[in-house]
Amino acid sequence: MHRHQRDKGYAWVIVATLALTETVSWVVLYYGFAVFLVPMEQEFGWSRAQLTGAFSLALLLSGFVAPLVGRWLDQRGPRLPMTFGSLAATLLLLAWSRITQLAAFYAVWAGLGLVMALVLYEPAFATIAKWFERRRRQALTVLTLVGALASVIFTPFITWLIALLGWRTALLVLAGLLALTTVLPHALLLRAPPREPISPRPRAATNARAALRTLPFWALTAALTLAAFVTVTVTVHLLPSLLDRGYAPAFAASATGLVGLMQIPGRLLIAPLGRWLSDRVLTTLVFLVQGGALLLLLVAGHRAAGVLAFVVLFGMANGMITIVRAARPAELFGSAAYGAIAGAMTLPVTLARAAAPFGAGLLYTALGRYQPIWLALVVVGALSAGAACLAETAACRSLLGSARSPQTEERLPLERASTDAQE
Repeated sequence: MHRHQRDKGYAWVIVATLALTETVSWVVLYYGFAVFLVPMEQEFGWSRAQLTGAFSLALLLSGFVAPLVGRWLDQRGPRLPMTFGSLAATLLLLAWSRITQLAAFYAVWAGLGLVMALVLYEPAFATIAKWFERRRRQALTVLTLVGALASVIFTPFITWLIALLGWRTALLVLAGLLALTTVLPHALLLRAPPREPISPRPRAATNARAALRTLPFWALTAALTLAAFVTVTVTVHLLPSLLDRGYAPAFAASATGLVGLMQIPGRLLIAPLGRWLSDRVLTTLVFLVQGGALLLLLVAGHRAAGVLAFVVLFGMANGMITIVRAARPAELFGSAAYGAIAGAMTLPVTLARAAAPFGAGLLYTALGRYQPIWLALVVVGALSAGAACLAETAACRSLLGSARSPQTEERLPLERASTDAQE
């Protein structure tokens, strides 16, 4: 098989399959949780903290098992893990529809946390990374663009479903939807790519153990972890911060929602930018923009234009970071052990996501205002950009030291752009 054959034909069937299954999985297992909070509070009288604690537990467990899931994907391919995960998710939704005790609710969500590691973005990214070489970023962009529609389209649908049928029956409907649109496609359409190598380029590492001994791995992991802390803090606290400043509730809610929407143009732009900028510049830039955008929020005061400028830049940077998180491990270390390597990166990122809202909440309680929190996040964003630059610089030096000719060294920053153009 030609070394670029994976970028064609059945590879795009894989992308289409995962675009469908990821969208439904994110709707049901992630975004849908918030819609069920109020009806469950009304029926059981449980507090918001008690309910959301189950979701936090799920996120933590998904991070802890991500490295194991990654190794499973590397060894067995995506069909068995993702089919098992979507089938387990269906059964757990059925169990959720029957719960009457808080302990049972936590048990269900502990199981769903394990399922998240099997069916959400990490295994999908690993699958696409192994199926694509030259068009990897384009394929990841297609996947995440479709996935970005999950909350926009389906959250109102779940809200309508609960109002029409009640939350327990709504869960039964969602379980059926999940079985039909994820279990069957995973079982019938997913497959591992051909095993022959697809890239002539030397890699800094070919297995997870070797990758974990490199500076690029730890520096990129630090950049992604710090960026995740910033993203989740802003997601949770932007709306109350704007309300504290005196903005109208409608404006605050719209601005907060726009952050997610602006990820779409960010994801569309990263591939064209990659043709003009080196990996080191582009990767550093997207992390720098994320942190730098917070400066606009700090100086905006009561100017709505400043807030909207922040929302546009911050949202686009978040969208680009999603593509970087998915693509760079394969580009730096090869795709053979992508699952294990990306899984190892996922654990600290997940811990940061879980800690960010609580930590920012404690600071706000202690200080009584948000401005010091945003200032601290600017510093965190600068550190993430520095870590990204360090990762790319170290990776570039490693490649340049791998017995390359001066001519090859000279074209290294433009290698991806030239291969894209040849396609």
